[in-house]
Order: sequence, then structure tokens, then C-alpha cells
Amino acid sequence: MNKKIVIVSPAHPLRGGIAASTERLAVELQKKGLSVVIYSYSLQYPGFLFPGKTQFTSDPPPLGANGKPLHIVTCINSVNPLSWILTGLRIASERPDQVIVRFWLPFMGPALGTLLRIARWRTRTRVTGLVDNIIPHEKRPGDRLFARYFTGACDDFLVMSKSVGEEIRLFSGKPVVFSPHPLYDNYGELQNRDTARKTLGIPAEAQVALFFGFIRQYKGFDLFLRALAHTPHIHALVAGECYEDWASYQQIIDDNDMTERVHIVTDFIPSEPVSLYYSAADIVVQPYRSATQSGISQIAYHFGLPMIVSNVGGLPEIVTDKVSGYVVTPDAASVSDALNDFFENNRNEEMRIGVQREKERFTWDKMADALIRKPA
Repeated sequence: MNKKIVIVSPAHPLRGGIAASTERLAVELQKKGLSVVIYSYSLQYPGFLFPGKTQFTSDPPPLGANGKPLHIVTCINSVNPLSWILTGLRIASERPDQVIVRFWLPFMGPALGTLLRIARWRTRTRVTGLVDNIIPHEKRPGDRLFARYFTGACDDFLVMSKSVGEEIRLFSGKPVVFSPHPLYDNYGELQNRDTARKTLGIPAEAQVALFFGFIRQYKGFDLFLRALAHTPHIHALVAGECYEDWASYQQIIDDNDMTERVHIVTDFIPSEPVSLYYSAADIVVQPYRSATQSGISQIAYHFGLPMIVSNVGGLPEIVTDKVSGYVVTPDAASVSDALNDFFENNRNEEMRIGVQREKERFTWDKMADALIRKPA
């Protein structure tokens, strides 16, 4: 009988990087001959925690390794304790060999900690926390208490950045395994650059830096704009929903007369057109003020693009300075210097070669093996 894995995580029809990566992980586990069920959320965030337009995607249901839709059970309400109890009992009735649970926000600690304790009641089910963040970028009261309640329900943990592993050790002495975030290889193939730029209204011969993903203060989008003010020959492609007041960013654009070279799509980008934005760009910029790991970098690796990342959190573990991109301090001058070096010294070809060499470190097979293998 095949081993059964239950994954507790956001999944379709919920949108976002955690849902997309969980679905990709489920496919990889299926390839290893495992039976996989994903338990997802009927209500993920109450309105005050979600500043975006919608939590749902218009993408079709994801397919598994067998070509059939993944088995996704939508049942967890993050603020309804009855749903925590019922979900825990339902998971327990399946008697899975292992429960893998995504944790990215302490607010989810009470729900996850409770349903996990119920799910493993009177069983020997192993619970592995797949932890994106243990302490959030934007801190709130109760974070540490909720995180500790969650970690107490797990047997071991897998982290995608070493900094998160160090934070977990403040809450738990249980085993922690590090495995870097794999490539996002489910966004299609690179498109013709000129065609992509024509579609997006970008000059064919422009030098283009891409800022991709949702816009929040900790992601340093303002630093990117201020860097552009010192690189007047470079165009910016901005693709992602803004979770802040856009007015302050527009002010920087207007004050520096950059309207003609800052190309903006401030909407959530569904899966299908992701390749369009990466195909139009020469380099990806992530001037984050704080970070753990980044799915944006792993999409860049998939499409073969060099990156500029800040030397915060796990980002320097992903990008090798002067090989697959630049690792800089999170300030406008450092980002500007990296952009100038990349374009003025024609580093595109050599760094794309570096990206191809480096991407071999990031495979779903390695992560799947690390998750299902018991820590020593």
C-alpha cells in the first residue's frame, strides 16, 4: 500500500506563491509513488490581514503527476475553532504516514497547532513543519506565543533559509533540516523577448529591470525607484499588486520624471502571463529590507535571468555574487551601482551562464526527499 502524505497548506483556488509551491510539491511527492491529499483553507485571512483585492485565483485547478486534478480538500477556517477540530479529526481518520504543514504567519498558529494535535491523537503520525517564516516581516502582538504553540505540535521542521532555522531554534529543540526553495518550473517557457516587450509596450532595445511580486514596504520598492533616478538609461517593469498607498511611489516617479520608463502593472499576476514579464526583462531586482527565502528568485532561475538581491535573510544563499547576479546592501546607491555595472559592462551573457550553472542546486526532487526522510 502506498504511503499517504497529508499536506496542510493554502492551495487552489487560493492564490499566491505558497499555494503554487505546495501544489508543485504535491506533484513531486506523487512522482515518488506517494498518495497525497492537500487540506486547504475555506477562509485563509480575515479582511484586516489581507490588503489585496482578492485571495482567489482564476487559474484552472492544478493537475497532479497522473494528469488528473490534485486532491484538494477545502475546509480550514483560520478563525473558527470548530473547523480546526473537525479538520483534525478528518485528517486523523485518514491515518496518514506523515503530515506536512506550511507555516508562514503566526496568526495561523492557533488553528494549525490545534488541528495538528487532534490529527495525531492516539497515532504515531509524523508531523513536519515546512516553515516559510516563523517571525513575520511585519510583527504583531502574539507572534511568539502563536509560533511556539505551532512548533509544539511538530516533530521536525524543514526550512528554506538558514535564518529561519535559527529562529525556530529559539522556540524548539526539535530537528531542523535546511533545503533551499526549488525552482518554480510551472510557469511555462521563456518567450521571444521582442514579442514580449511589444505586448507590454516596452521599447525593443531598452535595458529593462524587473520588479515582480506584491509591493510592500519591507520589499524596498521605493529603493528600486530611487536607484532608477540615478540610472536614467534603464527602464523598469513593475508587475504586482500594491499592498501600500501607491501615492508615495508615484511621487518618486513624478519627481524624477520617470513616467516614460517605468512600466507598471499593479495587479496580481496569474500563472499564465508570468513568463511574459520575465521574458521582457534583462535582470530581476529584489532590494528587500528583510527576507527569508524568495520564490521570485526561483522564478528568475527558471527563466534564466540574473538577479540583484539584498544581503538579508536567505537571499545571499540563493544568489552568488558576481556569478548569478549581485548581492548588495538594501539602499538605493548599491542597487544603482549594480544596475550600472550590469548594463554598462555587458554582464548579461556571462551572468546568464552563471544562472544556468547555479540553478542545478534547486530541485523539487531534493526538497521532496528532505521532507520524507526522517532527520537523524
